[in-house]
Amino acid sequence: MKKIILIIIAVIAIIGVLIGVRTIGIYNQIIAFDESVKEKWAQVENAYQRRFDLIPNIVASVQGEANFEKSTLTEIVDARSRMGGVVKVDENMLNDEAAMKRFQETQASLGGALQRLMMVTENYPTLQSNKGFQDLRVQLEGAENRISVERKRYNEIVKEYNTLIRQFPTNLVAGFAGASPKVPFAADATASTAPKVEFK
Repeated sequence: MKKIILIIIAVIAIIGVLIGVRTIGIYNQIIAFDESVKEKWAQVENAYQRRFDLIPNIVASVQGEANFEKSTLTEIVDARSRMGGVVKVDENMLNDEAAMKRFQETQASLGGALQRLMMVTENYPTLQSNKGFQDLRVQLEGAENRISVERKRYNEIVKEYNTLIRQFPTNLVAGFAGASPKVPFAADATASTAPKVEFK
């Protein structure tokens, strides 16, 4: 009888250890994915920051054209100033759909203004022949491409993370650990394409 009780206790202890090890593994996996989401978001911010930093140079180049439409430049300067000094957001925004939407709207506003600027500059041959301005256009196009790539990478890791914390038995550990779904980037209809820089 004692032997049977010892075997039962040993089996329960082994099961407890296995469950504990599995729980720790799941918890560590959730933490690793959470950190990956933050790292991918940081890359999105870096891409937006690059575009943000190019704007003063683009505006300065365009201002040299005497007849250039001032309203277009004003719109860009205003959109940039609404963003503040840098493109940095609190990581809690990644869990807040409303905050993510506000961030996206601000970026879409700036992107749309830049797109209009690039379209209007086509009417100014002096700007078109300016090497410095052409270089800035190429840099802006590169920045827009990076933004698109980094948003895609961010969305991919968010999908993996959200799937992980919703699957059984991971969802049990995720609930205990306070893990909540992250908000993916989802452009609205007016910002579904990156501003295009057209070359003629």
